[in-house]
Amino acid sequence: MGWNPWWPFGRVPEIRPEDLARALEKAEVQVLDVRTGVEHSRSRIPGARHLPITRLSEAALSDLELDRDRPVVAICLSAHRSIPAVRKLRAHGYEALQLRGGMLAWWRAGLPCAHGSSGADG
Repeated sequence: MGWNPWWPFGRVPEIRPEDLARALEKAEVQVLDVRTGVEHSRSRIPGARHLPITRLSEAALSDLELDRDRPVVAICLSAHRSIPAVRKLRAHGYEALQLRGGMLAWWRAGLPCAHGSSGADG
């Protein structure tokens, strides 16, 4: 059996939670949350777009209208589901990286979160 880009193993480029928070303040990056809808609604990075990893496709990415001129940071709970998301984004021409440690690291750092229905957060 060969290598499968959907396996949540291996390394992809990463950004630390504190660095992501600074980049978001300057609108230098965009965030794609690949967790489930329930996870996303409970707590998410403000402004994050949402697309569960199970629905990640070229058509779904097109519908999100991500800006190809800004990096996309994929996030999940613990930086496992975001690995294949980064690979998929890169395969479609996006500059992509993952949040090191996922939302668990974001919460540990005490960074801002939105809660409840996603509304305009995508």
